[in-house]
Amino acid sequence: MLSKSGRGAAVLRGVAVLAVILVWLGLAGAGGMSIGKLSDVQENDVASFLPEGAESTEAAAAAAEFRDDAVLPALVVVRGEGALTPEQLGTVQAFAEEIPTLELDGGTTVDDLLVAPPVAIPSEDGEAALLTVALDADAANEQIGEERAVNLVVEELRTAVDESLEGEGLEAWVTGPAGAIADLVAAFGGIDGLLLVVALAVVFVILVLVYRSPLLPFTVLFTSLFGLSAAALVVYQLAAADVLVLNGQSQGILFILVVGAATDYSLLVVARYREELRRAESPFTAMRRAVRASIEPIAASAGTVIAGLLCLLLSDLRSNQSLGPVAAIGIAAAFLASMTLLPALLLVGGRRARVVFWPRMPRVEADAADGAAESLEHLESRSGLWGRVSRLIGRHPRRVWLATAAVLAVACVWVPTFEAEGTGESDIFLTEVESVAGEEVLAEHFDAGQVQPVTVVVTEGDLDAVLDAVGQVDGVAAAAPVTEGAGGGRPADPSAPPVVVDGRVLVEVVTEASSESQEATVVVEDLRSAAHEASSGALVGGAAAERLDTQVTSARDLRVIVPTILAVILVVLVLLLRAVVAPVLLILANLLSFGATVGIAALVFNHVLDMPGADASVPLYAFVFLVALGIDYSIFLMTRVREESLAHGTREGVRRGLTVTGGVITSAGVVLAATFGALAVLPLLFLVQLAFLVALGVLIDALVVRTLLVPGLVHDLGAASWWPWHKKIGS
Repeated sequence: MLSKSGRGAAVLRGVAVLAVILVWLGLAGAGGMSIGKLSDVQENDVASFLPEGAESTEAAAAAAEFRDDAVLPALVVVRGEGALTPEQLGTVQAFAEEIPTLELDGGTTVDDLLVAPPVAIPSEDGEAALLTVALDADAANEQIGEERAVNLVVEELRTAVDESLEGEGLEAWVTGPAGAIADLVAAFGGIDGLLLVVALAVVFVILVLVYRSPLLPFTVLFTSLFGLSAAALVVYQLAAADVLVLNGQSQGILFILVVGAATDYSLLVVARYREELRRAESPFTAMRRAVRASIEPIAASAGTVIAGLLCLLLSDLRSNQSLGPVAAIGIAAAFLASMTLLPALLLVGGRRARVVFWPRMPRVEADAADGAAESLEHLESRSGLWGRVSRLIGRHPRRVWLATAAVLAVACVWVPTFEAEGTGESDIFLTEVESVAGEEVLAEHFDAGQVQPVTVVVTEGDLDAVLDAVGQVDGVAAAAPVTEGAGGGRPADPSAPPVVVDGRVLVEVVTEASSESQEATVVVEDLRSAAHEASSGALVGGAAAERLDTQVTSARDLRVIVPTILAVILVVLVLLLRAVVAPVLLILANLLSFGATVGIAALVFNHVLDMPGADASVPLYAFVFLVALGIDYSIFLMTRVREESLAHGTREGVRRGLTVTGGVITSAGVVLAATFGALAVLPLLFLVQLAFLVALGVLIDALVVRTLLVPGLVHDLGAASWWPWHKKIGS
């Protein structure tokens, strides 16, 4: 029976547990609503991510002076079974006249957003017609109810097209920039529901297999969900206040990162708690020891990831700059949830808290309770697979790490074939969407480059020289200055004089390829060179130029951010492990792992899945997540190895550390890989490629680098691994 002081301490512990749970319930209540509202504060416009110094940004500001309204066009492409008959053209024109009357939510009509009346224009081959619905760009991006106006317009147009042209022998597609935005928003719409459900379901199945318990998986999942709610609450408030930019990609990564990281941290805490329950009768005592032993490696892991993510603030792209803080907030929330909420949930049962492990409840073992160290042979014999791996490392450390490094090096051979120069807008989607299908039809019957022409702002005196220079660029179909009466969706009068603003004129250049294609981006690169040679002050902008600037900036970010991340992580590892050699080895091992991952991905993307290349930001994102997250498993291993080495020497410490952490780190790696793999349910090229790269890289780090390469290296070097403080630790 407990004494009065013992009962008082038990009551205080119970109150503390209850208080922690109540605080998190409050955060989850407020944050749960924020999860559903994150899509309301997203920005997915490429132009909004570019730095102010980008040429396309300066060109857009200069071009805005030549127009009364910024236009966001929705294009309705209509095609018949052959040449369009006069009756069919009449039907199309009647539909064009009906468009302004289409009703949106809140009593708004399409006419309220138009800058010019839609007109049906037949193609030269007579087989198609094009309706340009010129929307005011600012009004189209405003909210109407819970949706942006542009999404409602596209949805209403697609419904009206089906109703008006049905039975007339006509097919129609709503495409153009407005159609692409609506389809992109629809694709990201799966983040709030499908992505989260799939990620949680995958994690739950893995946890059931790991724990073989009906209660523990729910405890860990609750920890992940509550952590996500806290992160969403903070991110929503910052995005709503325009402190940071949130796009669909960042939101998806936030969801996956929090669920994966919180689960990984929870696995480590639970594993150490189970280990301490073999030594202590009181669950509170066992938990206190587990938290004390776990907090340093988990804090180091979270700190390393956060430091790496915050290096994205050095990016010139606002989307990358904001991803760093968004993801860092997610990691911080995952850490707090796993170190506070999880212990509280595990201790809810008080003295009977072991029931959470049912039916495999850990019991106090006499040989463990007396504090005597378990022999290495006994530890390895009862550890199954990881005991056998440990013995292999002990017998042939050099052979193991050399063979492992050689295999990874071979995979690195294909790194130069990884294509990440950029993709067109139509390549973003991996499923059939109407905007892409419509763009293909548009290109068959019209000059696709007319939709969003390249803009060139030049001084009036250089106009003729620039027109002559850009007209000779391969891929340019036509070039002409904007004249009086142009803009707002209205065609220009070729006989009218050009508009002159502050001594400058605006030239519109039509490319043969669609402005949304990667081919147009290549043309813009040549066009810029020609325009700058003809006029040193020329500014080249437009949609294709924005994509080019995004790709150029992404390449610059890769050169600047990668070495910065490596330097930051190296400093963190030196401070954590109190050594220099071991941190350098871990960095080199993870670089080798990253190279192998990219090499294998190049083979899969190019020759198995036949993908059209990768977005220019994919290598940077993959590096940030793989190096920052991949180093986690080496941190988890090496902190335990250092702990064991202080008592048993480095070589035995390696084997002990590998044996006791093998199962939990492998489980953590599989969970994180599976969680990131869930990104592939969203039919977007960038996210599918990132999901493959991170999932594969995490598995290589957890199953190969941490299991064979790092233990073999450290065992081979012995105490020298801890140089220059190696004298404190034996070999």
